[in-house]
Amino acid sequence: MTNSIINKLRLNLSVGAAKTVTSLVQLFRLGAASVLPGEIARRLQPQILPLLFEQVRRGVILIVGTNGKTTTSLLLCTILKNQGWRVAHNTTGANLINGLVTALLENTNLIGQLDADYAILEVDENVLPLVLQDCQPQFILGLNLFRDQLDRYGEVDTISQRWQKAIAPLPDETLVVLNADDPTLCHLGQQLRQKVRFFGLSEPEVYLEEIPHAVDSIYCPSCGHSLDYQGVYLSHLGDYNCPQCGFSKSPLAVDSQEWPQILIGIYNKYNTLAAGLVATEMGINRAAIYDTIKNFRAAFGRAEELEVEGKHVRILLSKNPVGMNETIRAVHDIQKVGGASTKLVVLNDRTPDGTDVSWIWDVDTEKLVELGGTIIVSGDRVYDMALRLHYSQTKGQHNCQLIVKEDLPEAIATALEQTPAEETLHILPTYSAMLEVRGLLTGRQIL
Repeated sequence: MTNSIINKLRLNLSVGAAKTVTSLVQLFRLGAASVLPGEIARRLQPQILPLLFEQVRRGVILIVGTNGKTTTSLLLCTILKNQGWRVAHNTTGANLINGLVTALLENTNLIGQLDADYAILEVDENVLPLVLQDCQPQFILGLNLFRDQLDRYGEVDTISQRWQKAIAPLPDETLVVLNADDPTLCHLGQQLRQKVRFFGLSEPEVYLEEIPHAVDSIYCPSCGHSLDYQGVYLSHLGDYNCPQCGFSKSPLAVDSQEWPQILIGIYNKYNTLAAGLVATEMGINRAAIYDTIKNFRAAFGRAEELEVEGKHVRILLSKNPVGMNETIRAVHDIQKVGGASTKLVVLNDRTPDGTDVSWIWDVDTEKLVELGGTIIVSGDRVYDMALRLHYSQTKGQHNCQLIVKEDLPEAIATALEQTPAEETLHILPTYSAMLEVRGLLTGRQIL
């Protein structure tokens, strides 16, 4: 038999096996089957990813970055679906190779025929070079690069160099959309020969008062000299220039002040701009984009709002220093300093979170403690988090009550009990903790 026939037979076998596994996992309520089917399919047909990619009718859109991938990809997916397009999307956020395969398989029939106009896939920043070996995307959207799980990834400049090397062979017509407020990504975009569009903020009124501790790229990516910042929006994202070599922020393709925002937080301004710019470049009417943004609901765990036992709950994923600083900033903007307020912080150190939790000492937890009220702490590393919060208290500060609960269900019950009916319980969990918390609150698992 020819190689094409063998590949076709192996594809059929792998698809059938994957769909059987999906049905069994969901039947016995073992999870959402967002990873295992893809792993099995790849074992049976190692070339399944490129075979599926080549069947996407109109184009593949890859979304990468440390923070914001899930929200941005869901928003862009919603915009396209509202235009009548059929979209393959890794909804659960499973963004490694097996998760991408699983997401594409959900849109195939039993013989491996894919039915999708577009594939919108959030991709782990370390996996992008591997994915680009099997795919020529129509768009690559780069949101940001922060330190995240250094035990797995290394520093941001290393990741940027890998991205540049992987993108370089792509066709000239590939459109790369990057965050100009991130010096590392801005410099990356200036080195590419492909078409590049930049988004970012142009709102000096929301500058931070000072550069936070969790800052990564304050040096010029071109010459290494200290950047001169006119102001920062979050971490090292801001308005800057290099007094040594002249490197500066690239012109923006969109004006951030013209775009609506529904979800809380500066980071969601970036997510909105990123999705909106890609949709605009695809020729979608701006009024239609605005309408989707105004009616958009957050992805699970990302500013997601729930009603539990008559209490209002908001889950704010906090998986690295920058992410947690921004969720604290969002909570700080909502809750009044000194008022009665309840927060639940859950810290895990499992593989999806990163096993090194020393990053919590780069978080400005003082601002969370400053709000007062009650903070319940739980998770696998509950005492590490409790210690960090203890040292965040200033001398003589007595307006914040710290409660330690090793048992997560007990911690959630305590947090709900401590939350007044008219207020919101804010939960700040790491990734695996978010899945646990959400499963307990809703009675459903995600993965």
